[in-house]
Amino acid sequence: MTDTAVIPTRSDGLSGDSRPGAAPATRTMRAIGTTVSVAVTEPSTADDAATMLAGDLCSLDEACSRFRPDSELRKLERSSRGRPVAVSALLFDVLEVACAVAVKTAGTVDPTVGSAVISLGYDRDFDQIEEPGWSGGRHRPRPAPGWWRVQLDPRERTVVVPSGIRIDVGATAKAWAADRAARTIAARLGGGVLVNLGGDVAVAGPPPPGGWAVGIAEYCTTPGDAVDQVVAMHAGGLATSGTTARSWVHNGRRVHHIIDPWSGEPAPTVWSLVSTAAASCVEANAWSTAAVVWGTDAVGALREREIPARLADAHGGVTLVGGWPRNRAVPNAVDGRGPGKVR
Repeated sequence: MTDTAVIPTRSDGLSGDSRPGAAPATRTMRAIGTTVSVAVTEPSTADDAATMLAGDLCSLDEACSRFRPDSELRKLERSSRGRPVAVSALLFDVLEVACAVAVKTAGTVDPTVGSAVISLGYDRDFDQIEEPGWSGGRHRPRPAPGWWRVQLDPRERTVVVPSGIRIDVGATAKAWAADRAARTIAARLGGGVLVNLGGDVAVAGPPPPGGWAVGIAEYCTTPGDAVDQVVAMHAGGLATSGTTARSWVHNGRRVHHIIDPWSGEPAPTVWSLVSTAAASCVEANAWSTAAVVWGTDAVGALREREIPARLADAHGGVTLVGGWPRNRAVPNAVDGRGPGKVR
């Protein structure tokens, strides 16, 4: 998943219209290597919602970060060596969801691409890539060993990771965290909630009048009045994956973080930005990431699955499938590409 934009769901959660209402309150912060925000329909709960979200993301980073040598995930990789290791409920849930997404996408979104991503130089927080003195090293394409080699025992809550496998749950953990945070905040504080984790967006509770207005754009610095499109989000989740916002130069060529698991190389840059909507952010993220890997086959694959999607190619062309709404101006847009400010 990238630091890109956002969008709506189906249930029926996606439309191209939103009416002005009382402005929700928004809090924004930097966490897990991206810009995150929470918006609530009850302004008095905004600070509490931000505190809850910050705590959730701190726990997620401690459990799942592939950049921290002390994260539970890194410790699991070092200690398992093909043997079962008991893990926390949080890490088990994230790994279970990552493997479920791999099954749903027929292996297109595979959590065992970690070695391939590291080989491309993405071995630290993105903000540190290409800093003075940074060297990515030599890249050797490494196809994913296969998600099925990671064995999960839900009864004992243990995980087996074979020696040499590096796990990257970035494609699903952020979306899972957005879903969980939105549900939890809405249940505890009441009112409607939107959580945006760098382009992974989830909503819960009653939306504002006309729905949450969510803006889609390629970069998180895009002003709210300059986003590519604004859509109204009423329920579920929305995710955007891209090949330009989170890219870097490695050994003289520009690469990005979405890996084709069969080649171990960055997916072909057929699409610069793909946004999808679904009943949850996890599902939306699965299809937006898979669409980038599918390349030219994405339109047919998404249409066959009836997934609402907006696909922008590298030449400025846009393809809409699955009932994705046409462009429509909407007031009070949430710039989902980053800060997620309600305007």
